[in-house]
Amino acid sequence: MEIVTTIRREVLTLPAAHLGPDNPLPALRPLDEMHRVEDRDKEDLPRDMARQIGYEPLRSLLPVRVRDGYDRRREPRPVDALVIENDRLRATVLPALGGRIASLVHKPAGRELLYRNPVFQPANFALNGAWFSGGIEWNIGATGHTTLSCSPVHAARVPAPDGGEMLRLWEWERLRDLPFQVDLWLPDGSDFLYVGVRIRNPHESPVPAYWWSNIAVPEECRVLAPAEEAYHFGYEQRLSRVPVPVHDGVDRTYPPNSTYAADYFYEVPEHRRRWIAALDTGGEGLVQTSTDVLRGRKLFVWGRGPGGRSWQCWLTEPGTGGYCEIQAGLARTQLEHVRLDAGSEVSWLEAYGPFAAPPEGEWTGVLAEAESRLEAVLPRAAVEAAHAAWEPCADTEPGERLATGSGWGALEVLRSGWKLPGTPFDESTLGEEQRPWLHLLRAGSFPGPPTARPPGGTLVARHWRDMLETAPATPLTEYHLGVAQWHAGDRAQAVRSWERGLRHAPAAWPALRCLAVADQEDRHPERAAERYARAFDDLCRERGGDAAWTAVTAALGREAVDALLTAGRTRDARSVWERLDPATRARGRFRLVQAGLLLAEGRREEARAVFDEGFEVADLREGDEAVGRLWAALTGEPLPARYDFRMRPTP
Repeated sequence: MEIVTTIRREVLTLPAAHLGPDNPLPALRPLDEMHRVEDRDKEDLPRDMARQIGYEPLRSLLPVRVRDGYDRRREPRPVDALVIENDRLRATVLPALGGRIASLVHKPAGRELLYRNPVFQPANFALNGAWFSGGIEWNIGATGHTTLSCSPVHAARVPAPDGGEMLRLWEWERLRDLPFQVDLWLPDGSDFLYVGVRIRNPHESPVPAYWWSNIAVPEECRVLAPAEEAYHFGYEQRLSRVPVPVHDGVDRTYPPNSTYAADYFYEVPEHRRRWIAALDTGGEGLVQTSTDVLRGRKLFVWGRGPGGRSWQCWLTEPGTGGYCEIQAGLARTQLEHVRLDAGSEVSWLEAYGPFAAPPEGEWTGVLAEAESRLEAVLPRAAVEAAHAAWEPCADTEPGERLATGSGWGALEVLRSGWKLPGTPFDESTLGEEQRPWLHLLRAGSFPGPPTARPPGGTLVARHWRDMLETAPATPLTEYHLGVAQWHAGDRAQAVRSWERGLRHAPAAWPALRCLAVADQEDRHPERAAERYARAFDDLCRERGGDAAWTAVTAALGREAVDALLTAGRTRDARSVWERLDPATRARGRFRLVQAGLLLAEGRREEARAVFDEGFEVADLREGDEAVGRLWAALTGEPLPARYDFRMRPTP
């Protein structure tokens, strides 16, 4: 049989914001994550679900850095893409942006099956910050959008089960230290894109695993999933079991019917096929189905409230239409993590394609008809068979390399000697970020930077911490050791390491900043403020004029102003502000800081003028109400629509 599936490179040109540098300060504070469940809501949950909600939730972003250097100035920029297509479907993949499928087109109908974002606009929704909307993303690591949302992954051609070609994506997930792969396969003549996924645990102990495939679709639809109940989770952080489709007198399977942003995790019975579909008023749209390992199904809605509308516009161009998300995951809800035993792996197969079924009518009948039609176009047994056919190919070594990811997997493979067939992490991918850690691995010491530079990122896993503990105790080694100890929960020892390093450090600010965070966590705001003031003074004496120093000055200055205002030291906060680069002070986040500083100084009219002049906080966090709180402190007037990003009812 002639195989006509092709894989090719393309370059897209999109209005795109600049990603900018990562935040150079280690993420020492507890994870800023909205998806937490109150204990009272766990009492009536199924035992396995309650256990998995409590199983190793992520508490720290380390060793990953926060990505908050992006802006909102969109300009035409080239974006590398890989296109896999047959005579029926065309999938466009972005290897430099987490391997996301940006577009899935059904060629006979000329129909886009996904919500395709016409712009690239990062926003603060990923666990580590920068994330963008649209397409199909692969969320691995922990509850929330993956830290790889805006990072490159490896990509290559691989032989497919039918003798054609697959597109393999793979990377090293750093929060849990797990390698994973995503194989995209389009059989000749198929209306369905097959996606084989594998996560491996090469460690000698169990690891919490997490996966949700997140599919953006136009929100003017009805979402179908084989369930009569769902777990509702909103930004009030309450988890409750609700009926499907009607809840509180409203059919929630129509995304526009909700007022506020919310998750609906469908309770799919054990015996039912796993699938979810989004259909427009004409009954056409997209269906996703999978083997049973991928258990969960979910609908996320932004809601019709002003906050949800603001976020929709924030993430794309006005007038392009809203979207919702349908998702599929390893557990019932995204609040859970599943146990992946030592030396084991988990794999499954997903299928994505066009689908048509009557969306209107009584729920049970609508589901029955949809399931019958799904069985006719893609039998459940065919999905199982496709998974069985793909599994022997999962270990096949990649052929032509099409994109290069990070060097972190290569570093871990060098350290451990692990054999990971199918996902090679070549030594050639090691770069500047890995170089000092490679020196520590081979020479037993942590090298100093060749020139005066801010410290790089810290590796915090137990094996790296052990190496730092036995390395010569230079100030830089003590700094990194302290960060690793802090991550491990040994805060007292971390403070001792930073204090030891501080005694002989040529630059005091890195350790002083860490000690200031420790003071804040221990509820010593005055001591934290003093250390922040000293840290910023020291940084200003040392800093250079390039982008790396500008980024660290902005990050430390922002934290210092906040700490000094908390301690009532407005004059010192003003001193920090005045020494920030003018371009930094002009950024939206710092305009908000300026308004808070002016208010603390009693200059209310000037603070109000900052709002009147207008600003955009590019890295405003999902669920963050800081803008509204500051406005309320200034005036009793309603919050202007341009600043309204509230995702829950006003308390």
